[in-house]
Amino acid sequence: MQDHPKLPARRRLILAAVGLATATLPGIAAARIATPQQMRGPFYPDRMPLDQDNDLTRLMGGDPSQGEITDLSGRVLDLDGMPITDALVEIWQCDANGRYIHSGDKGGRPRDPGFQGYGKTHSGSDGGYRFRTIKPVPYPGRAPHIHVAVTAPHRKRLVTQVYVDGARENSRDFLRSLLSAEEQAAVTIPFRPSSDDARRLTARFDILMDRKYLSG
Repeated sequence: MQDHPKLPARRRLILAAVGLATATLPGIAAARIATPQQMRGPFYPDRMPLDQDNDLTRLMGGDPSQGEITDLSGRVLDLDGMPITDALVEIWQCDANGRYIHSGDKGGRPRDPGFQGYGKTHSGSDGGYRFRTIKPVPYPGRAPHIHVAVTAPHRKRLVTQVYVDGARENSRDFLRSLLSAEEQAAVTIPFRPSSDDARRLTARFDILMDRKYLSG
């Protein structure tokens, strides 16, 4: 892992975690279901924040964001369970008030000025990635979700959405209902209290790229 001497210690810790190996791969050994493709949605940022790192909860030394702080991590793998290295992983989501950083989002509540709204990182040698963000919240017509896009070397871009296990809005979400039960399970994950800090949550999302996304 390349050192980043000019970054604050907090950000160096988050970036360093990308390279950590994971001892177990829950659910992967049993049935390697490819992560389903879903639409990008209308709110992929049309104006990127100046800060685009993997910590969405604080903007360049400003106030922390509202919402339940969550460490989201996982691995980018192929269907044989082999890690995919140096994949660009992007996430974007609404803030705790249900607002995206997009000019077309005309929601009534004010945007959270402390929430980055978009972040990116690259998978490490073990396929690992990590973000610090917030637990997603619902907004009219949608269940809580996080948008995820993965651009891997020699593969076509995979775009999907991650849902919160147990969210009451899940059964009413139109886009989620388009997935099979198996696919819904593949993109629905629990958000649990962190064992390191009771004020934070943790969530794990392993991304399995199907061969059909191979380019060329």
